[in-house]
Amino acid sequence: QVQLVESGGGSVQPGGSLRLSCAASGASGFIFSNYAMSWYRQAFGKERELVASITGTGGRTNYAESVKGRFTVSRDNAENTVYLQMNSLRPEDTAVYYCYARHRFSANDYWGQGTQVTVSS
Repeated sequence: QVQLVESGGGSVQPGGSLRLSCAASGASGFIFSNYAMSWYRQAFGKERELVASITGTGGRTNYAESVKGRFTVSRDNAENTVYLQMNSLRPEDTAVYYCYARHRFSANDYWGQGTQVTVSS
C-alpha cells in the first residue's frame, strides 16, 4: 500500500503561481523510483483529466496541451516527493488536483486525496 499526500493548493489571482507537492510513503521495501507519477485535476462538473506525468527516474515528462509552457512536473526521489510548479495560472486551471502513482512493473496504482486550486480575481 502506498500513501500519497498532496499539499500546496490554495487561492491565487490570475497570472499567479503555486507549487503543489505530493509526498509518497509505503511499507518496508517501498521504492519511490519504481513509480511513475502523475498529476490529474478535476474541475466542478467535469471529468478528471491528466495534467502532467513523469517517469520514475524523472527522465521523461508529459503535459496536457492546456498547461504546456506554464506547468512543470519534477520529482525528488531522495525525498519521495513529486512537484507541480504552476505558473501563469488562469481561471480555467481551477480544480481539485490529484497525485497519482503507478508501479512500473505490477501496475498497482494509488491516488492522493486531492488539493484545491482556485484561480480567481
